[in-house]
This record gives sequence, structure tokens and C-alpha cells, in this order.
Amino acid sequence: MTASATTAPPTLRPEPAAPAPARRRGRFGVHLFLGTVSLAFLAPLLLAVYASLRPYEETAQYGYFSFPRRLSFDYYRQAFVDSGMSKYFLNSLLIAVPGVLLTLFLASFVAFAVSRLRMRGGILLLMVFTAGNLLPQQVIVTPLYVLFNKIPLPYWMSDSLTLYDSLWAVIAVQTAFQLGFCVFVLANFMRTLPQEILEAAIVDGAGVWMQFWRVTLPLCRPALAALGTLQFTWMYNDFLWGLVFLSEGDKLPVTSALNNLRGEFFTDYNLLAAGSVLVALPTVLVFLLLQRHFIAGLTLGASKG
Repeated sequence: MTASATTAPPTLRPEPAAPAPARRRGRFGVHLFLGTVSLAFLAPLLLAVYASLRPYEETAQYGYFSFPRRLSFDYYRQAFVDSGMSKYFLNSLLIAVPGVLLTLFLASFVAFAVSRLRMRGGILLLMVFTAGNLLPQQVIVTPLYVLFNKIPLPYWMSDSLTLYDSLWAVIAVQTAFQLGFCVFVLANFMRTLPQEILEAAIVDGAGVWMQFWRVTLPLCRPALAALGTLQFTWMYNDFLWGLVFLSEGDKLPVTSALNNLRGEFFTDYNLLAAGSVLVALPTVLVFLLLQRHFIAGLTLGASKG
């Protein structure tokens, strides 16, 4: 008589952890790769800063990659004074700040209507706004130029009495072209918000405006900060629209001030590098001020819970 043998189920053993030296080597490789990529992106900026601190005669004789004999900030003072950069800075701020605020304000309206309200054709409307980003801007330069010359404005808004040759023209174009991207980002972010929040607001008697302004918009602060940083950088650094729609030199943005540092027969590229660094400082300052919100906006959806 044979007894049935009972076999115990096999136990699952955890995988052995990777040795500590292997983990350290992997982490070192990742850091080395990220450091190399960061240095490659920063190399042009670092070279411009390095050149702006050296006299042109020295770099002409020894080269830009030579060891410096003398470093000074004289080129920065000269670039700021010779180019009249202060008024151009103001022009760029008068274009970028209203443009960013108007773009985010309008985009949040459309994104809320598309993503949070049950409206017909919402997806189609979102596709139309997104498809607008695919249109090359240079294609409509001539039609916009003709159109802006025919749109009248009162004298207190434009010296030319038309939309052309006014800051309003640049603000309008910047807002129109950046609106689609902002609607796309905000609409997708608003879709991730719990629907129960709006349902609770509706139960409490909140109307559509209250649902948008007091409930949804505060929750979109990280996305708005990230978009605001990007939009300010793009609008501030733009050179095309100011050159096309502004004929008076006193109204041009700061990116055009660099042309004032170029001579007719000779260009001091070290002086031009100093001017470029000065022009880039406001965007760096905006990023530093909004860095925490910008990174939070970029990492939205990276983790749950």
C-alpha cells in the first residue's frame, strides 16, 4: 500500500539585488551622459559670455579658445549704451507681457469649454486650434501686412492711425499664433482634473463662470506657469513680426537692438556677444522666478496618487 506523496508548492524567491558597484557604475554613466548633453547645449552661451569679457584685439590675435590675458565688463556697458537697449527692453516687455496674459486668458476659456463642458463639436474645435500650429508663419506675412494697413485705429492707440506700425499688431499676431498650442496643453491638463470637483461645485450652486474662475483655473496654476514661461521666452525672443509690422525704429523689440552694434565696415563680435547676453537676461530671470512652477508643470502626469 503506497501513500500519496504531497509536494509543497515551490516558493518564489526574490531576484537578487544588483551589486552596489554595478548600481554606482550605472548611475555614474547616466550622470556622465546628462552632463555631456548639458554642456553641449550650454557651450554656445558659455563661449559668448567668455568672448564678451575679452578685448577684440586679444581674441583676434590669439583666438577665442585661448587663455585670457585680461577680463572686464566694459563691453556690457558699451553694448547697453551704444544700442539704446533700455527703450528696446521696454518695447519687448510691452509686447511680451500683454501677449502672454492675453494668450493664457483666451486659451484657458477655450480649453475649459472643450474639456469640461459637454458641448457638441468640442473635439473638432480642439483639432482646429491644434492644426493652426501647423501653418508656417511666413506664409501669411504679406496678407497680414495688407490687412493691418487697412484696419483703422484711433490716434491714442497708433500714430499711423492703422494697426500697422503699432505694438498692437505684434501683440495680435503673437497671441493668434500661440493660442492653439496653449489650448491644446490646457485642454489635456483639464481633462485630468477629477470630474467630482465640478459636480460638487454645481451642487453648491456655482455657475459656469464660477466653475471656471474659482474652481478649475486655480488647479491649473502649474500648467499656466509652465506655459507662461515658454510663451514669454518665445514672444520676447521673436524677431520676425517686429521687423515686419513696425516701421519706426523706436518701436522695435530688443532683439533688433543688436543690429545697432554692427558697424558698416567692421563688426566687433565680442561687443555683439555682450549685447546678446544682455538681451537673454530677462528670459533667464523669468525662468528662475517661475522655476518651481515650470518644473511642476512639465512633470504633470509623471506619477499618480
